[in-house]
Amino acid sequence: MATHGFHVEAIEYATGLAELRAVRETVFVHEQQVPLEEEWDALDPLCRHVIARDEAGAPIGTGRLTPERRIGRMAVLADWRGRGVGDAMLAALMAEARKLGWPAVSLNAQVSAEAFYARQGFIPEGERFMEAGIEHQSMRRALAGPTVVEDLAGAIAATIAIATQARRHLRIYSRELDPGLLDNAAVLGALRRFSTGNSGGEIRILLQDAATPQHTLAPLLTLAQRLPSVFAFREVREPVDKAYASAFIANDASGYYFRTLGHRFDGETDLDGAGRARQLREEFGRFWERARPCTEFRALGI
Repeated sequence: MATHGFHVEAIEYATGLAELRAVRETVFVHEQQVPLEEEWDALDPLCRHVIARDEAGAPIGTGRLTPERRIGRMAVLADWRGRGVGDAMLAALMAEARKLGWPAVSLNAQVSAEAFYARQGFIPEGERFMEAGIEHQSMRRALAGPTVVEDLAGAIAATIAIATQARRHLRIYSRELDPGLLDNAAVLGALRRFSTGNSGGEIRILLQDAATPQHTLAPLLTLAQRLPSVFAFREVREPVDKAYASAFIANDASGYYFRTLGHRFDGETDLDGAGRARQLREEFGRFWERARPCTEFRALGI
């Protein structure tokens, strides 16, 4: 897998150990102070490894797939961080897992990297824990079909991923702007990045109750006030629409997050669900045409 300035390829553990060590011991042992004896384990010879190389062929990143269907030992040298190396390695590892027919992969993310994995469709599971003296979060992503979302933490991760993947359009159907989710700082940050990073980008939001977020001064309304050319709000008014019990967010790529019961956060999400995302966008469009513009928000400058 080649990209600008580097490429990612598979590497055999036995013949590539020196290059794997060059990256992993620099990052984990020297930078993060992980004990050397904890960095290398009995699984390493049994894993499928990938390595990222610069244009000169020097190793700059590594990652592995374990027989337990876990992604691990993701490491990128400091000078190459923020340049897409981690994304490319993660994509290569997931592609390999799909070739193996694995239905899902999981990983233990360092908490500092949790947002990175969330943007790639990984959903947190369970409580955080300590590993090698560093706080971690277990995360999971389905590779064939949707990933289950069980709680607010998963809902936040799913929403960030859908917003990050979007090209020009986001469609959000919400009861009353989902307190706890659409006012989460990380979610607002993802919506802000979409709004400011996409020329002609548009976020349409359908509400069942427009009064409550206005009265509570929901933070998303404040963001929309700053970016009035991006955000549009409507409120459903037809009885059949008001009886709709679900909630969702869908983008114009292939991502969606759907909740059967809109007052709960459990549901399903998929970044590769183009058909379902299109279906939700079309459903949204029918609701949108029958809904009323939230003219009362204009007093807020929206």
